[in-house]
Amino acid sequence: MTAIALTIAGSDSSGGAGIQADLKTFTALGVYGASVITAITAQNTMGVQGVLTLPPDIIAAQMTSIASDLSVGAIKTGMLGDRATVETVANGLREFAGVPLVIDPVMVATSGDVLLAPDAIDAVRTRLFPLADVVTPNLREAARLLEAPVASSLDEMERQAEHLLALGAKAVLIKGGHGDGPEAIDILASKDGFRRFSAPRIATRHTHGTGCTMAAAIAARLAEKDTLVAAVAAAKQYVWQAIDAGRALNIGKGDGPVDHIFAFRKQ
Repeated sequence: MTAIALTIAGSDSSGGAGIQADLKTFTALGVYGASVITAITAQNTMGVQGVLTLPPDIIAAQMTSIASDLSVGAIKTGMLGDRATVETVANGLREFAGVPLVIDPVMVATSGDVLLAPDAIDAVRTRLFPLADVVTPNLREAARLLEAPVASSLDEMERQAEHLLALGAKAVLIKGGHGDGPEAIDILASKDGFRRFSAPRIATRHTHGTGCTMAAAIAARLAEKDTLVAAVAAAKQYVWQAIDAGRALNIGKGDGPVDHIFAFRKQ
């Protein structure tokens, strides 16, 4: 049976992040992609110029439509926008009982534009974390979720991951891509302790969509029945290759996207 992954996220009109990045990632990793769109953004490599959040009833209808027909193997959430959307998605996830869930708590775009209303952050913590197999915040998102300073060391990342784990998720992956040093180190916390995933840091500003891509890659591998540790390791490698290849894309005038389909270009 063909593995299916579902993304529940916003649309990026420039194609580098959001639903578009997720579907490219699913395809690149050999998984069939389905989508529930939560918002439409007018967005490019220089920033977000506009956002339209879709009505809760159409978001719920999309989820019901997918659940009634497709055998979804894993789900990832991305941009949810506001509290009503978070609540709608949390309720809709009941239709996907037992399906592995990756929560990417998207708050701010690479450009710095805010993508999650302040009153929705608590709903993410209380409604989505307890449902998640893994939550994938970057350093700034982890700090915002905990209302704490941004972690500046691996020990601090582990402490913050432990605090986030206490909110109910089965695992937390804090991504270190926005940190310093020669290595980009991500830390996975679960009941089994901590694991670190490292890759050489790439000097580039073309990292638009990396958070979406990482979470989507994890979901793709979970849909293929990988363990979480194996899924994170594979996703880390895929994202590193996509960032490396993305340096040659020359898309847009700002912070360009990674190259999701680098493998196809090499054929």
